[in-house]
Amino acid sequence: MKYLKQFGVILFFSFVGEALHAWLPFPVPASIYGTFLLLLALETKVVPVAAIKEASVFLIEAMPVMFIPAAVGLMDSWPLIQKAWLPYGVITLATTFAVMAASGKAVQFMVRFGAKRRGRP
Repeated sequence: MKYLKQFGVILFFSFVGEALHAWLPFPVPASIYGTFLLLLALETKVVPVAAIKEASVFLIEAMPVMFIPAAVGLMDSWPLIQKAWLPYGVITLATTFAVMAASGKAVQFMVRFGAKRRGRP
């Protein structure tokens, strides 16, 4: 029953994100709205971390399985992709490194910002 309640909390924020996506005229995916609202709720302690901890750990552990349909779809589309595999590969590598660099810089900034907030050098 605990897991159902935790999944329910996560699904509630997902539903609110879907509603916002339908109502607001911005080109933002519904999942981003829901994730941001859940983050705000966790940061403001409206939703305690314990209210979603076990369900979120389960979802993170199951995440690799969620990529299987996408991989099968790519294999099914190989005749179309085969003609342009080099540009796809270059773009994939370039964006992978760009995302890694941007994520690393963002984490470094947040660590420094957190340290300054706590009065540490």
